[in-house]
Formats: sequence, C-alpha cells, structure tokens
Amino acid sequence: MLCLFCKRDSQGSRSVEHVVPESLGNTTMTLPAGTVCDACNNYFAVKVEKPLLESPELIALRFHETIPSKKRRIPPLLGTVGPGLPAFVQRYVDGNFMATISVESDALPYLISEKPSVVNLPALVDNWPAVLASRLMAKAALESLAQRLLGNPIGMRSLVADPQLDPIREYGRYGSGKPWPISQRRIYDVEKSWTLSTGEVVQRVWESDFLYTSFGEVYFVLAIFGLELCINLLDRDLRGYAAWLQTNNHASPLYHGKNS
Repeated sequence: MLCLFCKRDSQGSRSVEHVVPESLGNTTMTLPAGTVCDACNNYFAVKVEKPLLESPELIALRFHETIPSKKRRIPPLLGTVGPGLPAFVQRYVDGNFMATISVESDALPYLISEKPSVVNLPALVDNWPAVLASRLMAKAALESLAQRLLGNPIGMRSLVADPQLDPIREYGRYGSGKPWPISQRRIYDVEKSWTLSTGEVVQRVWESDFLYTSFGEVYFVLAIFGLELCINLLDRDLRGYAAWLQTNNHASPLYHGKNS
C-alpha cells in the first residue's frame, strides 16, 4: 500500500483520513488507514486544515452554524455591545448552557438593563483564504477519487502513479509551484434546509461531485453550507469551468440535470 500523496509505503499507518475536515461537519466521507500515510495526514491537519479553520472566515462559519471540533468545541467569536465595547461569545453543543457572553465591567449595563443592547457579531464572509482553500481542495479532490476506487487495487495503484496528477498532488501536499486557482461562489443560502421523506428538516453540510468537460478537463466541485468551491485537477486554469457555467446558465454541476 502506497500513500496517495508522498507515494511511500503506508501499510503501518493507523490514521483514518477525512476528505473534508471533521471540524467542518464531516463524519462520513473518510478513507481507511493507509490510503494517506500518518505523516501526510498529520501534515494536512497542522499545516493546511488548522490555519484554514482558524481563519476569521471559517471561525464565523463554525460559530454561526454550530459546527464543533473533534473535542466538541465551537470556536468563540468576538463581537461588540453598546458603543463598540468588546463582547466575547462562546457557544456550546453540550452541557446546560447554549452560550455565554464575557465582557468588561463597563459593558455590563448594556447587558443587564431593561432594554439590553444587541450583541453584534461578525457576519459570514464567503471568500475563504485563497491559498489554504485551494490546497484543501487539491487534497479533497484526490481523496475523493481515491474514495471512488476503494476496493479496486489496480485503480488505486493507477491513481497513485498517474503523472498527470503529480502537479496537484505536490501542490496540495508540499505547496509546490504557484497557487492553484479555485472558484468560490454561493449557490444557496447558508441556512437553506431540505425536508426528507421522513419529514425531518435538515441542512446540507457538504456535498461534492466531479465535472468532466468536453475538453477532457476534470473538475472537483465541493459545496460546504452552500459555498461552492471548484478546482481543476489537471491544470491551473478555470476557463473551461467558466465556459461550462456560461453554457449551462451558471447552474451548479452538483445540481445540473439532477433533482435538488
């Protein structure tokens, strides 16, 4: 067994790999231990996912959508109360409290008066940090291909050995070369919900698919709470994707020709 990224022997690896980070709500889209070696798994967690998840854009998303980390913690958010006084807000998924607010003494009157002031919190921002997001997409694209090939040893060996995928493989794992461009656009509201056949109302945390164009291009498309990210696996070029969107009235590849 060879690692999908460094191509070294990974038979002794024990870490299950999450295609989308657990701290973005993914508990099911995983790869068995050894598909990605422990060293590469740890590298992505520390050097790519952690700084992205700790960016202001992702902290706001995780806070507003109550997305806990592996340790069941939601990142706190710094807001303001009254005339711009700082208010530190912490949300919880467990325990007796939904949230707590920490303020300096001069802000207390605005919280305990008969007409308390609203706590103003940073709004969601759709433009994620470009380089970190594109490296995450490079990783997720290759791992999604691997997930489709599980149980097919010949296909997995071909995926690891394919020289066409080495540039995006090395960019994701080592940051090699100039930044790989990605598309970011909102395809539905972050709070949009769907009603299941059981009557349960749910949000879609993430969804993904591949787009194969008539030009021989392969794009990986991933939506997280309605923010659609897209990357070209074979080239640092999004013109084919832009052309596909133009031809298809800017429909998302995740829904084009499908029931939503």
